[in-house]
Amino acid sequence: MIPPVVDLAWWRRHRNEVVPADVRWYLDGRSGRAAYDAGHLPGAVFVDLDSRLADVPGAREGRHPLPAPEAFAHSMSELGISDSDTVVAYDDAGGVSAARLVWMLRATGHQAALLDGGLAAYEGPLEREAPHRLRAVFSVRPWPRERLAGIDETANARDAIVLDARDGVRYRGEQEPVDPRAGHIPGALSLPCRENLAPDGRFLPVERLRERFESVGARDGASVISYCGSGVNACHNLLALEHAGLGHGRLYPGSWSQYSHDRERPVATGRDPA
Repeated sequence: MIPPVVDLAWWRRHRNEVVPADVRWYLDGRSGRAAYDAGHLPGAVFVDLDSRLADVPGAREGRHPLPAPEAFAHSMSELGISDSDTVVAYDDAGGVSAARLVWMLRATGHQAALLDGGLAAYEGPLEREAPHRLRAVFSVRPWPRERLAGIDETANARDAIVLDARDGVRYRGEQEPVDPRAGHIPGALSLPCRENLAPDGRFLPVERLRERFESVGARDGASVISYCGSGVNACHNLLALEHAGLGHGRLYPGSWSQYSHDRERPVATGRDPA
């Protein structure tokens, strides 16, 4: 398995052997497709997060529930991504949306990585035309149970460290732009995924990433559950955890968008638990 994060030099060496995937997506409603059409990495396919990497949203399952394995396989096949392809995904926000595709592929045994620095790291002409890729064979593989955590397991975690990947203002309950209640799952620790990145949008050095995770108890061998608003940015923390050499962790796909709709579940606000 290739590493979860590769740099531009790696991509240039292997560009004829990989499929670049543009997974730009914006919480404020801007069009990722329009951004892709305006200019993307040479040879990149556009992967729409809402239709390709998620099922139909709803209060019961959240805003971005994982698609059925059959639907995911169908989407990858339509995009011309095969079982044997290596995918390098990127966006223009340090990988916080592209991480969803990378996590889904790696969790099902496929070769995939984030491009460190994303679109901003690339120097050279961009393309506007979408590549013509033939339909490919992409096998249906179930989501591995050992890589997932449900709402009850996350809410009642005793032997696992639950990490909230959202920005601190949402974790503390000071702002909530999209979900019905503000705050976080009681007992969860704040570890904003965007703080995995240096000011230039690239990942922090591995040593500093390890320090970040270890500061919240996520040491080598620890059981970790990651969530965010809707199970997208949480994947960035999981890839950073793996990049730091601290294991895989588990994704809570429903995340806050599912949890906050259940009015019977308690909500915490303020800073991290003591």
